[in-house]
Amino acid sequence: MEIKVNEKILSKNDQIALETARLLALKKILCLNMMSSPGSGKTSILEKAIPLLKARLRPGVLEGDVATQIDAQRIEKSGIPVVQITTDTFGGSCHLSAKMVADRIGDLPLDSLDLVIVENVGNLICPAGFQIGADLDVAVVSLTEGPEKPLKYPAIFQKSHLVIINKIDLAQALDVTPGEVADNVKKISPLMECLFVSAKTGEGIDRWVDWICQRVGQKKQME
Repeated sequence: MEIKVNEKILSKNDQIALETARLLALKKILCLNMMSSPGSGKTSILEKAIPLLKARLRPGVLEGDVATQIDAQRIEKSGIPVVQITTDTFGGSCHLSAKMVADRIGDLPLDSLDLVIVENVGNLICPAGFQIGADLDVAVVSLTEGPEKPLKYPAIFQKSHLVIINKIDLAQALDVTPGEVADNVKKISPLMECLFVSAKTGEGIDRWVDWICQRVGQKKQME
């Protein structure tokens, strides 16, 4: 019985996610789902990337957290549309569901956007199990988490279309190289593309922006 209930919940979630995906497809908006553990640097990466994105695209952000408006307030300073989703009203969920996203994505000015980035709740397990209507999933892992993280939490790295390895400026201090983390990612997903970035110095952020812009262009060309 428990399995049937879980299957029903996931089926309903996937149905709502599909409706969101159709809405974004009609408007030719690319949607990215950023996932990581807490403290990996998702928000800091966005803060560095947004000025570069604004020069080429019209981005908006959905911020997911258990509580507070802190991250949305940080992104708001970049001058782009941002909507905060807090899951404490849903019992403190460890991930965004398709319904949470569907209920709030319309609060963004979709007719004026090319790109929506969803910053999911910080968690390496739950977000990987729930579709939200995004085109592409991006996993973020930082050197401070150690090189073994992809091996311990494989699902999120298998699900993703890109892995961003952050905090490369700390490699020497931590005695961990980005290549070690990337090697472990490729043990889980051999064809996975990995980008090395530093949200502190900005190194590598331009390559991620190029990656995004290329895929926004591809979405625009889709019939």
